Amino acid sequence: MAEQRRLVNPRTSAFVVAIVLLGYLVLMGDRAITMIVSGQPVFIALGLAILVLPILGAVLVVDQLRFGVATERLARRLHDEDALPDVSHLPRRPSGRVERDAADAWFDEKQAELEAAPQDWRRWFALAQAYDLAGDRNRGRKAMRHAIELAREDPAR
Repeated sequence: MAEQRRLVNPRTSAFVVAIVLLGYLVLMGDRAITMIVSGQPVFIALGLAILVLPILGAVLVVDQLRFGVATERLARRLHDEDALPDVSHLPRRPSGRVERDAADAWFDEKQAELEAAPQDWRRWFALAQAYDLAGDRNRGRKAMRHAIELAREDPAR
Protein backbone atom coordinates (compact mmCIF):
# COMPACT_ATOMS: atom_id res chain seq x y z
CA MET A 1 0.00 0.00 0.00
CA ALA A 2 1.47 3.36 -1.00
CA GLU A 3 2.18 5.76 1.82
CA GLN A 4 -0.24 8.66 1.84
CA ARG A 5 1.34 12.09 2.07
CA ARG A 6 -0.04 14.49 4.59
CA LEU A 7 -0.76 17.96 3.33
CA VAL A 8 -0.34 19.46 6.78
CA ASN A 9 2.16 18.45 9.44
CA PRO A 10 0.20 17.56 12.63
CA ARG A 11 2.83 19.19 14.83
CA THR A 12 2.61 22.44 12.88
CA SER A 13 -1.18 22.35 13.04
CA ALA A 14 -1.11 21.84 16.80
CA PHE A 15 1.22 24.79 17.31
CA VAL A 16 -0.82 27.06 15.02
CA VAL A 17 -4.01 26.21 16.90
CA ALA A 18 -2.19 26.74 20.21
CA ILE A 19 -0.95 30.17 19.09
CA VAL A 20 -4.42 31.22 17.92
CA LEU A 21 -5.93 30.01 21.18
CA LEU A 22 -3.23 31.78 23.15
CA GLY A 23 -4.08 35.03 21.31
CA TYR A 24 -7.73 34.55 22.18
CA LEU A 25 -6.85 33.87 25.81
CA VAL A 26 -4.74 37.04 25.97
CA LEU A 27 -7.67 39.07 24.63
CA MET A 28 -10.00 37.46 27.17
CA GLY A 29 -7.52 38.19 29.95
CA ASP A 30 -7.27 41.81 28.83
CA ARG A 31 -11.08 42.17 28.91
CA ALA A 32 -11.19 40.58 32.35
CA ILE A 33 -8.59 42.99 33.71
CA THR A 34 -10.45 45.94 32.18
CA MET A 35 -13.59 44.81 33.99
CA ILE A 36 -11.75 44.29 37.28
CA VAL A 37 -10.13 47.74 37.29
CA SER A 38 -13.47 49.41 36.50
CA GLY A 39 -14.23 49.51 40.21
CA GLN A 40 -17.85 48.43 39.82
CA PRO A 41 -18.62 45.35 41.96
CA VAL A 42 -20.60 43.55 39.24
CA PHE A 43 -17.83 44.09 36.68
CA ILE A 44 -15.18 43.04 39.19
CA ALA A 45 -17.02 39.78 39.84
CA LEU A 46 -17.51 39.13 36.11
CA GLY A 47 -13.90 40.06 35.39
CA LEU A 48 -12.63 37.61 38.01
CA ALA A 49 -14.88 34.89 36.59
CA ILE A 50 -13.70 35.60 33.05
CA LEU A 51 -10.04 35.66 34.17
CA VAL A 52 -10.31 32.02 35.25
CA LEU A 53 -10.96 30.90 31.66
CA PRO A 54 -7.71 32.22 30.13
CA ILE A 55 -5.66 30.83 33.00
CA LEU A 56 -7.32 27.44 32.77
CA GLY A 57 -7.06 27.49 28.98
CA ALA A 58 -3.35 28.31 29.07
CA VAL A 59 -2.68 25.49 31.53
CA LEU A 60 -4.58 23.01 29.34
CA VAL A 61 -2.81 24.12 26.16
CA VAL A 62 0.61 23.80 27.75
CA ASP A 63 -0.30 20.37 29.13
CA GLN A 64 -1.47 19.12 25.73
CA LEU A 65 1.62 20.46 23.96
CA ARG A 66 3.90 18.81 26.54
CA PHE A 67 1.96 15.54 26.09
CA GLY A 68 2.39 15.73 22.32
CA VAL A 69 6.12 16.45 22.55
CA ALA A 70 6.65 13.60 25.04
CA THR A 71 4.67 11.19 22.85
CA GLU A 72 6.67 12.20 19.81
CA ARG A 73 9.91 11.73 21.74
CA LEU A 74 8.89 8.18 22.67
CA ALA A 75 7.91 7.43 19.07
CA ARG A 76 11.33 8.67 17.92
CA ARG A 77 13.05 6.44 20.48
CA LEU A 78 11.06 3.44 19.29
CA HIS A 79 11.83 4.30 15.68
CA ASP A 80 15.56 4.53 16.49
CA GLU A 81 15.35 1.13 18.20
CA ASP A 82 13.44 -0.21 15.17
CA ALA A 83 10.66 -1.17 17.57
CA LEU A 84 7.87 1.20 16.54
CA PRO A 85 4.59 -0.75 16.48
CA ASP A 86 3.70 -1.56 12.87
CA VAL A 87 0.03 -1.46 11.91
CA SER A 88 0.55 -1.35 8.15
CA HIS A 89 -0.53 -4.99 7.82
CA LEU A 90 -3.94 -4.39 9.37
CA PRO A 91 -6.86 -4.27 6.91
CA ARG A 92 -8.41 -0.85 6.45
CA ARG A 93 -11.77 0.55 5.49
CA PRO A 94 -12.08 2.90 2.52
CA SER A 95 -11.91 5.78 5.01
CA GLY A 96 -8.41 4.65 6.06
CA ARG A 97 -9.42 3.50 9.53
CA VAL A 98 -8.43 0.01 10.61
CA GLU A 99 -11.27 -2.51 10.43
CA ARG A 100 -12.86 -3.04 13.83
CA ASP A 101 -12.20 -6.80 14.10
CA ALA A 102 -8.55 -6.33 13.17
CA ALA A 103 -8.17 -3.45 15.65
CA ASP A 104 -9.73 -5.56 18.41
CA ALA A 105 -7.46 -8.52 17.65
CA TRP A 106 -4.39 -6.28 17.60
CA PHE A 107 -5.51 -4.75 20.90
CA ASP A 108 -5.81 -8.21 22.49
CA GLU A 109 -2.31 -9.06 21.25
CA LYS A 110 -0.81 -5.86 22.68
CA GLN A 111 -2.64 -6.30 25.97
CA ALA A 112 -1.24 -9.84 26.31
CA GLU A 113 2.27 -8.51 25.58
CA LEU A 114 1.80 -5.85 28.26
CA GLU A 115 0.72 -8.45 30.83
CA ALA A 116 4.03 -10.24 30.22
CA ALA A 117 6.04 -7.05 30.97
CA PRO A 118 3.86 -4.48 32.78
CA GLN A 119 6.76 -2.11 33.57
CA ASP A 120 7.96 -1.78 29.96
CA TRP A 121 7.03 1.63 28.57
CA ARG A 122 7.31 0.25 25.04
CA ARG A 123 4.44 -2.14 25.75
CA TRP A 124 2.36 0.72 27.18
CA PHE A 125 3.08 2.77 24.05
CA ALA A 126 1.86 -0.10 21.86
CA LEU A 127 -1.23 -0.54 24.05
CA ALA A 128 -2.00 3.19 23.75
CA GLN A 129 -1.82 2.87 19.98
CA ALA A 130 -4.06 -0.21 20.14
CA TYR A 131 -6.62 1.70 22.22
CA ASP A 132 -6.55 4.48 19.65
CA LEU A 133 -7.08 2.08 16.76
CA ALA A 134 -9.96 0.47 18.65
CA GLY A 135 -11.55 3.90 19.04
CA ASP A 136 -10.99 4.35 22.78
CA ARG A 137 -9.00 7.58 22.80
CA ASN A 138 -9.45 8.31 26.52
CA ARG A 139 -7.88 5.05 27.61
CA GLY A 140 -5.28 5.45 24.89
CA ARG A 141 -4.22 8.80 26.33
CA LYS A 142 -4.07 7.33 29.84
CA ALA A 143 -1.94 4.46 28.60
CA MET A 144 0.35 6.88 26.76
CA ARG A 145 0.71 9.04 29.89
CA HIS A 146 1.70 5.89 31.78
CA ALA A 147 4.23 5.03 29.05
CA ILE A 148 5.70 8.54 29.36
CA GLU A 149 6.05 8.17 33.14
CA LEU A 150 7.70 4.76 32.81
CA ALA A 151 10.07 6.06 30.13
CA ARG A 152 11.15 8.88 32.45
CA GLU A 153 12.11 6.26 35.03
CA ASP A 154 13.93 4.14 32.41
CA PRO A 155 17.68 4.18 33.16
CA ALA A 156 18.50 3.45 29.48
CA ARG A 157 17.36 6.91 28.38
